[in-house]
This record gives sequence, C-alpha cells and structure tokens, in this order.
Amino acid sequence: MNREQLITLISEKLKLIRTERDLTQDQMSDLLGLSKKTLVQIEKGRIQTGWTTTIAVCALCRDSTILQHELGGDPLEVVDLIANNGTLQPKEKTMGGYIWWKNLSEYNGYCLQQNVISQHFRILNTDNYRLLSTFDESIAKQVWENLQE
Repeated sequence: MNREQLITLISEKLKLIRTERDLTQDQMSDLLGLSKKTLVQIEKGRIQTGWTTTIAVCALCRDSTILQHELGGDPLEVVDLIANNGTLQPKEKTMGGYIWWKNLSEYNGYCLQQNVISQHFRILNTDNYRLLSTFDESIAKQVWENLQE
C-alpha cells in the first residue's frame, strides 16, 4: 500500500467511519478541521482527503472497526510505514498475529508474518514484541536471515 492508495481508501470510507462513530457531518468536520462543505464533497466522492486529513482520520478514529478491517490492524502502523518509506524498527507489544496475519516462518520462538490485507511484513520476538515492520519483502527476509545466524 502506498500514500495514494491510503488516501483513496480513507476518502471512500470516511462516511462509513463517521457513521460508525455516530457523528454528524458538523461534528466530523470539526474533529478533522475541515469545513462541512469539504467533508460533504469527500463523502460524495467529488474530492479526496489530503495526506494530513488521512493521517488525522487514522489517528483520531484508530479504534474504528471499519479502518482496522480495511487496513488489517492498527491504522497508525500503516500510516507510519508509508510515511517512513516502508520500514520501521519499533519495539511494540502485539497480540501475536491471531487476526490479519499469516505466519511465513518460525525460528526459536521468533515469527516472520505477513498481513493478509495490507501485505506488509513484520518480525515478532518470543514475547510478541514487533522488531520490524516493512512493506519491502527483501528487507524482511534479510533481517529474518540475520536472526537465524
């Protein structure tokens, strides 16, 4: 997934996300710092959100079931990956990949996984802390190989 694809996705789902949160157009436009006219234009598909609004939706509506299902988990992880050119090395506790993740390989309690929706890769340690997230399969495999040495 890239920036344009995320912007398109958020633009297309914005009305559903607003409805899911039980917000009026006035409330949602105020939350995002948009005029109501701009929000209406986005919801009708006439224009798209900008990158800043896309990030705001992902951050402020992070717990949205719609967003989580569309992005395969935490929306901010996808934003962070895109903003950082596809690779992160955070140490963050995960649930271990029970939802939205396919195990590609396991070694000594470490796990290489791929998100079934966004297709990005991650490596978890034995305690399910994320060691790496990336859209680049070659980077994920290189780090994975280094772990096995």
